[in-house]
Amino acid sequence: MKHIAIIGAGPAGLAAAYDLTKAGYKITLYEGAPEVGGLASGFKAPHWEWTLEKFYHHWFQSDSSILGLIKELGWSDQVLFPRPFTVAYVNGKFEPLDSPLMALKFFLFNFPLIDMIRFGFATLYLRLTPWWQPLEQVTADAWTRKWYGERVYKTFWRPLLVGKFGEENLNVVNMAWLWARLHARTTRLGTFVGGFQKFLDNLAEVVKKQGAMIKLNTMVTGIKKDGDRIRVEFGSGYEIVDAAISTSSPSLMSRIAPDLPSEYASKLSSLKSMGAVVMVITLKNRLTNYYWHNLPKEAGFPFLALVEHTNYADPKHYGGDHIIYCGDYLNPDHEYFKLSKEELLEKFLPAIKRFNENFDRSWVKDVWLWKTNYAQPVPPVNHSQNIPPLRTPLKGLYFASMSQVYPWDRGTNFAVEIGREVAKMVMEDLKLEARS
Repeated sequence: MKHIAIIGAGPAGLAAAYDLTKAGYKITLYEGAPEVGGLASGFKAPHWEWTLEKFYHHWFQSDSSILGLIKELGWSDQVLFPRPFTVAYVNGKFEPLDSPLMALKFFLFNFPLIDMIRFGFATLYLRLTPWWQPLEQVTADAWTRKWYGERVYKTFWRPLLVGKFGEENLNVVNMAWLWARLHARTTRLGTFVGGFQKFLDNLAEVVKKQGAMIKLNTMVTGIKKDGDRIRVEFGSGYEIVDAAISTSSPSLMSRIAPDLPSEYASKLSSLKSMGAVVMVITLKNRLTNYYWHNLPKEAGFPFLALVEHTNYADPKHYGGDHIIYCGDYLNPDHEYFKLSKEELLEKFLPAIKRFNENFDRSWVKDVWLWKTNYAQPVPPVNHSQNIPPLRTPLKGLYFASMSQVYPWDRGTNFAVEIGREVAKMVMEDLKLEARS
């Protein structure tokens, strides 16, 4: 029986382990955190029935990979698809723009007819065209300015790009990234009964029943060649395996795999990403009527989005608490990464009153703060040339991360897709090796 190590027990690692254990391979998953889930993991206050994601997550109805896996597992009846509502802060007001009718009404009252026509044709093109390759040859900033026009660009697309990637990346991010966001997303957003952590815990249990061993609180510090096999090093020792799959960030992979050839290692180093800072606040009262609030940087909010989770999932699942996320994508050297929960809360509280004039500090029940340096890959022009292959040049070592799902945006759906793809690749290689 061939032994395969998987570094990271997030959706990609668990999906790979599911297929590999099903095929009869011996699997050991190493996870540095105390729970499975990676960036999709959740937490739970003592009086909550459901877990809550640390970094807000949801599925789209077009997410065929993860919904397909759920169907395969027989859990489709545990997937919910509510219809939450999104607003954008435009011209000093929160405007609902997440349906064609709402967008049409907004355009009729705020833009000339020519802008409405250009918006309709450009968006229809992006929704319908399957050819993203030409779009990666131009920046999203230049494409949207040209085809949507200056007024629409300044109202919608520039705030989105600056908010997501910062001013410094405005002339970096390619248009294929925006195409992926518009091409397949849906207005209905999905979750799992009990929260994403419940789904991931259930998947981990299936994987263990199929024979896998999951080692939590075990940080892998080295992946090296050991003759014809792979040596996986961790705090308390090491293990020699026939193959290893790393689902870590590119920067971590380049540090723990020193035997990688310089050309592959340089590809890893060239992959840039934004970090994320997310504060979760429970309130005594409902703050707004909407789920998602998009906030332009120039409007003076200290975060990119305010997400009122309990306008999407019923507060009864959270002991009657009303839950908001205050989140932002930021360079890992931003001051927010150095601030404590209390310091950041003082920066955020004044802005929360802009959503509801009745809000005051007495509404706040509890606060959590989550940070990660690796949250949103930054795709420059012609980024497809930068993507390192899943098969590394080291025989038996594979790398599968959210930086490689391009042109699609990161998310649990594409994590499952790439996890199953790399598992298939490992099985093919081991079978070929056995025959030879």
